[in-house]
This record gives sequence, structure tokens and C-alpha cells, in this order.
Amino acid sequence: MALILTALAAVLHLYIFWMESLAWEGPQARRTFGPASDAEVKVTKSFAFNQGFYNLFLALIALVGIVVFVAADAGVGAALIFAGVGSMASAALVLFVSSPTKRSAAIKQGVLPVFAIVATLIAVS
Repeated sequence: MALILTALAAVLHLYIFWMESLAWEGPQARRTFGPASDAEVKVTKSFAFNQGFYNLFLALIALVGIVVFVAADAGVGAALIFAGVGSMASAALVLFVSSPTKRSAAIKQGVLPVFAIVATLIAVS
């Protein structure tokens, strides 16, 4: 269960990467992140591009953790999983605390990583 939850959290963050870094000006990103004028989208494009890569790297850390957990060393794999999903959950917490209007997004972004943390703790204990 821990590896499945970790994979789901990683897939969600890969999707966020796609929207922020590759499809920022498209309709899906605008629906997801809220209505914005064309000017706002252009001004925030480089910021979103960079932010998307943070999500990509967190997803990759978690996915590498799954591979290492299964194929090589459960302890090292768990450490990578905790680094990836722990950072995802922490970012969601920062968003939740700092932006009251974005709390729904923070919860959506943070639930799977938190569940993955709990499940991984159970799996390794």
C-alpha cells in the first residue's frame, strides 16, 4: 500500500509539473489554477515553469525511492520515499497556512503524500 500511495502522489506531482511547466497557457491549467487574464498568464509563465520543475523533481525522488525499495535496499528506498513525499506534504502545508484561498488545492496536493508517509512508516516498522 505504501508504494502505491507513493506512486499516486508522484503521478499527481507529474501532472502538476505538466500543467505548470508545459501547459501553463492552456485551458486545463487555467481551470485548475483559477481564471487569469492573458497578461497575468504571460507574467507568471516563467515562475510557473520553475515551480513545475520542483514538482517534477519531488516526483522523481519518490519514484526512485520505490524502485530502490523494491529492487535493492528497503531502507534507502524508504529514505528516498520520505524525502519525496515528505517534501510534497510540507509544500502542501506551507500553501495551506500561507494562502487561505488555496486551502482546497493544498489539501488535494497533500493528502496522498501524507497517506504515503503513514503507510511507509507502517511498512518499515
